[in-house]
Amino acid sequence: MSETEHRPSNFIRQIIDKDLAEGKHTSVHTRFPPEPNGFLHIGHAKSIVLNFGIAEDYQGTCNLRFDDTNPLKEKVDYVESIKRDVAWLGYQWEGNPRYSSGYFDELHGFAMELIEKGLAYVDFSDQETMREMRGTLKEPGTNSPYRDTSVEENLDLFKRMTAGEFKDGECCLRAKIDMASPFMCMRDPVIYRVRHVHHHQTGDKWCVYPMYDFTHCISDALEGITHSLCTLEFQDNRRLYDWVLDNISIDCHPQQIEFSRLNLQYTVMSKRIINNLVEEGKVSGWDDPRVSSIAGLRRRGYTPSSIREFCRRIGVTKMDNQVEMGMLEACIRDDLNENAPRAMAVMDPIKLVIENYPEGQQELLDAPNHPNNPDMGSRQVTFSREVYIEREDFRESANKKFKRLVLDKEVRLRNGYVVKAERCDVDSDGQVTTVYCTYDPDTLGKDPADGRKVKGVIHWVSADTAKEAEFRIYDRLFRVPNPAAEDDLFAALNPDSLVVKHGFVEANLAEAKVEQPYQFERLGYYVLDSDAEKEQRLIFNQTVGLRDSWAKIEQQGDAA
Repeated sequence: MSETEHRPSNFIRQIIDKDLAEGKHTSVHTRFPPEPNGFLHIGHAKSIVLNFGIAEDYQGTCNLRFDDTNPLKEKVDYVESIKRDVAWLGYQWEGNPRYSSGYFDELHGFAMELIEKGLAYVDFSDQETMREMRGTLKEPGTNSPYRDTSVEENLDLFKRMTAGEFKDGECCLRAKIDMASPFMCMRDPVIYRVRHVHHHQTGDKWCVYPMYDFTHCISDALEGITHSLCTLEFQDNRRLYDWVLDNISIDCHPQQIEFSRLNLQYTVMSKRIINNLVEEGKVSGWDDPRVSSIAGLRRRGYTPSSIREFCRRIGVTKMDNQVEMGMLEACIRDDLNENAPRAMAVMDPIKLVIENYPEGQQELLDAPNHPNNPDMGSRQVTFSREVYIEREDFRESANKKFKRLVLDKEVRLRNGYVVKAERCDVDSDGQVTTVYCTYDPDTLGKDPADGRKVKGVIHWVSADTAKEAEFRIYDRLFRVPNPAAEDDLFAALNPDSLVVKHGFVEANLAEAKVEQPYQFERLGYYVLDSDAEKEQRLIFNQTVGLRDSWAKIEQQGDAA
């Protein structure tokens, strides 16, 4: 962790401070408990930073635990991706990764204990009947006809469930709590179900699997967690969390504390929805740079420090709100402005021919890697008679506000000479193809000797040594701030969320590395795509633009 990443304060830390001061705990033990049913997204990053950050700041420990109770939707690939993401964000869990499936024997024993105490029963009602019996938020539920089955019969039935005598969905084990409770989660919730399915950790040992709400609290207790931090949708479930622990023979009783989940505009924060986007081919995969997954952000060029900083800036509260995408982009922009080396690329090229520069001649010009950080050193770029410039940097005529290249006007080539546009070639569509100019050989690194002022500076790459490259320019995945509220999610997708351009980069970038960010001067921040080596070509993903163009667009929309 960087020394500049200070320790924040929030209501959770105030609770922990009080617990330690009163001697309730002598140390702090947290956990990050993802379900391995998809890749992690930016919302999980908030939880990772919170749980691991608290453990780190209080010299405590934090477990990585996979709550793997639904093998139908879980994969080892997801397990590995989660471990990779947590480590990439800069955190190390206590000991080996843990799995709720590692506690299946204990969980089964606690379920038996509830049955023996008359607090759980086997129910053969079908799902529709159980749904009707639960009642509504305004009407109490009704007791199942199986609710008063004897302890002895329930023990026998649960043993038979475990032995595989019943089909999937034929029966389940329910906690016996209160069907009239104002909290739906307390109306005799299911705590075990029959699933004849192979588990990625336990193989075919089990055909009954515990439900998340039953598993989670017991796993916390078995690991000695002091503070169980979860998002607000589990607030009502805290009653079930406490009920389970209060009614089994276990010494530890962690405290569940809820905080608001992260809702980020113009994207979705649901593994289920992201999976739908992947399966429907709306995005290229879980690591598509337009997706809010940590893997997607990493592929797009976001850095661990920028994501940690974002999580700190948005803070931890109990208030649900939507965070502007601009906040996340500001964090990576601040990071890369300070730390990304500069380079030159041309994405919509036209050729610039310097007619008075000797044919066949090349020279190496010195270019700083960062204008404000000499410690980052410099690089050499090739200058030649023909270079590429951006199409938008040239006009045949323009007013005084246009500070780039215009016929009969001068401009400086970045880190190079002053050139003057003399004439241009235009194709049958009226598009400029080539600009012919002259250069002032006495202007390398200095102003013209006669005192004339040249205000414009444009970037370029040598046509002799430039490398062909593909540029993937990303925009918001959705056109609306809250796509999850749309009736037709796919209709809200932004058709311009990915624009592909083909151009050139300076020769030095042939050695670019994945996850090494660059500022392409005057264009934005880019990173080599992770598939570039496999495809054996240069592919650069845009991380973020140099400025927040969306803020201006949204202001214009408000004004309209």
